[in-house]
Amino acid sequence: MTSESVDETQTEVADLTALPLFAQPLPANGQSGTHRSPSGPRLVRPIDSTGGAGPAAGVDWSLVAALRAQASEQLSQAVAADRTRLDKAAQEELGRSIVLDLIEATVADRVNAGNTAWSTAQQDMLARAAFDSLFRLGRLQPLVDNDDVENIIIAGHDNVLLELIDGSLVDGPPVADSDEELIDFLVFLASRSEVNARGFSEAQPRLHLRLDGGSRLAAAAWVTPRPSVVIRRHRLMEITLDDLVERQMLTPVAASFLRAAVKARKSIVVAGAQGAGKTTLVRALCAEIDPLEAIGTFETEYELHLHELKRHRIVHPWEARPGSGERGPDGRMAGEFTLDDALVDSFRFNLSRQIVGEVRGKEIWAMIKAMESGTGSISTTHASDAVAAVRKLVTCAMEAGPHITHDLATSKLAATIDVIVQLDLRTTTVNGVSQRHRRVAEVIALAPGERETGYATTHIFAPDPDGTAQPAVLPDEYRSLTQFGFDLSGYLLGQEPRP
Repeated sequence: MTSESVDETQTEVADLTALPLFAQPLPANGQSGTHRSPSGPRLVRPIDSTGGAGPAAGVDWSLVAALRAQASEQLSQAVAADRTRLDKAAQEELGRSIVLDLIEATVADRVNAGNTAWSTAQQDMLARAAFDSLFRLGRLQPLVDNDDVENIIIAGHDNVLLELIDGSLVDGPPVADSDEELIDFLVFLASRSEVNARGFSEAQPRLHLRLDGGSRLAAAAWVTPRPSVVIRRHRLMEITLDDLVERQMLTPVAASFLRAAVKARKSIVVAGAQGAGKTTLVRALCAEIDPLEAIGTFETEYELHLHELKRHRIVHPWEARPGSGERGPDGRMAGEFTLDDALVDSFRFNLSRQIVGEVRGKEIWAMIKAMESGTGSISTTHASDAVAAVRKLVTCAMEAGPHITHDLATSKLAATIDVIVQLDLRTTTVNGVSQRHRRVAEVIALAPGERETGYATTHIFAPDPDGTAQPAVLPDEYRSLTQFGFDLSGYLLGQEPRP
């Protein structure tokens, strides 16, 4: 992308500093709450540029771009002239009326020129596309709104794959007319975030952005042959352990154990591969926390959204901020705010629980401090199995500095983490139809061990041949979880040999 195109984009953004980019989109089915997908395999239909199934609608995106530019100018002028400072809803309503007026004028010009007038359906589709380009995600919005889509994978403006909820991949429509246009739009998205604007440029070639509605965007450009983007949709927001049992993600006995562990204030780490369902399980675990407990959440980009679900009265959400410019003498960029900073600050907020969306580095050391107070913290990390998760967290703790030795990190983790839950993700294809299976595969208890290893692990639940966690060995100290609802009799029954 040329420097001129970057300057033009930044000038346009500067003219719209009072305008929100994002609006809260309704789910495709028009309902809120938990989306439940069909339990069995489905036939996959191609997805068109409107995000629905069927043939492409053929939206004239060059016309949409022109309408957006005109509407942007009129809207910024209207907002500047209004001394009462319109709120988001009022700006969107004004923007919608401007778009409709522009389309009406365009239709009149077409008729006067002897061209065929657009149908009502065509006008509605054009108006929606222009509105989305002005306030939401433009050509990406229909894909993000589609409940059949779980991940949007982009490797260039015209190389788009949609990963559906059953694990199958289908081709998606182009999301821009060129790679340069796609980069320009990503720059616009990054700078237009109302709460946590982020830079995206040749000097900052990576972007991690939380989108309204719960989706997460990761992008890279200039350091890749073509702009690369992945948008992860979080479909299951209002979710409980019982819901996950219904979806066959875990057994009722395993659910009763995890529910009791949360209520008993055990410190829990949820581990697994990308897309295995770690965030979803953490939401379900948090649903078991008393509504009056004060919770703090710590994330690089908001994904848990506990502060929006209204299940708990007191939720303090922290979101990291990458900072910008050159690094100072302390090695930090101006405005940088890390998860480690947030966790340290949180000790003055009288929190009952601290929930870390994902442990990636030295922030685990602040998390250990929280766990030492017995608050029943919950966090996630990437790992191939439950025991590997311990080794991963030891490595993360050692990133806090040379004063954190391997032995110190190991002993601290063994003394503070109680339970590690490992998730397994498998995708099978039968007769050309894919089906995705997410399972709780392991639940291990972690405790201080012999001097040579530093910790001891016990498989409370171990995977069966299908990968589902089944009762294995229960340490004596966990029998007391019965007072918190643990189904001990069901667990002991599950230990018996099965035919």
